[in-house]
Amino acid sequence: MNVGVVANPSYHDLRSLLERLVAVAPGLGFTLFAEERLLADWPGPRPGVFPSPVALDCLLTFGGDGTILRGARLLAGAPTPIIGVNLGRVGFLASAQAQNLDWVLDATARHAFTIEPRLALSTTVEDGTSPGGGQPQPMALNDVVLHKGGVARVLRFRVCVDGEEVGAYSADGIIVASPTGSTAYSLSAGGPVVVHGVDAIVVTAICPHTLAVRPLVLPSQAMVAIEPIPPWSDSEEIVLSLDGQVGSILKPGERILVRRAERPVLLGHLGPEGFFARLRRKLNWGDLSDRERA
Repeated sequence: MNVGVVANPSYHDLRSLLERLVAVAPGLGFTLFAEERLLADWPGPRPGVFPSPVALDCLLTFGGDGTILRGARLLAGAPTPIIGVNLGRVGFLASAQAQNLDWVLDATARHAFTIEPRLALSTTVEDGTSPGGGQPQPMALNDVVLHKGGVARVLRFRVCVDGEEVGAYSADGIIVASPTGSTAYSLSAGGPVVVHGVDAIVVTAICPHTLAVRPLVLPSQAMVAIEPIPPWSDSEEIVLSLDGQVGSILKPGERILVRRAERPVLLGHLGPEGFFARLRRKLNWGDLSDRERA
């Protein structure tokens, strides 16, 4: 069984987890492939390098939700299930904890997990001289965001859906989120919670400069075009961010096109906990009656 490993080296207990993984891997039938930045401190025989031309049966991530997002991007659409082992604080996407590592590895070896296909987002940066062309960007599992850089000033954006203009937005930025990303940045900006099985895309304005703007929930087949409205001052930068991890500066005359990616991201889910139980436990959903009094 070919198992890839992606991890965040900033967690202090990562090495002990990797040591345990390396120790039990032969008995579980694992052939390990690790991302290159882990190789220098890898505790044992050198593994294969991930990404690699070898097809993986599973990808293990050690870290927070950001590590899962990065692992999904590195897979680049490959139909490989991702099992996240949470070392962070919230870890909303991860269904396993570090203290249960042996159980996680045993379940992985037995394929004793369910697979949740998650809608991902495909983004293209297009300028006015090449309609229909443009520069493809890396896949995003959570969200695609256009936001301001530099000075604190409201920007203006024109938003269209399937070629029909929605309207002009005055805001700090615009978020296009998948159902998975609806519980991330979009949620903090006032967007709705969308259960991951729903085929939808959410458009949420960041700090809109009006009381009339509300988040939009669109069919997953929709094409969302977002274009900054000129003029821009020399002190303004408009930044394109993908999952809050990679990005670029948008140039005058450019716009972004966001649509559903051709292939979903496959998240491996361990254990019986459901989506709403996770909302209650990790995002404190619900009332306060069951909490201790101060």
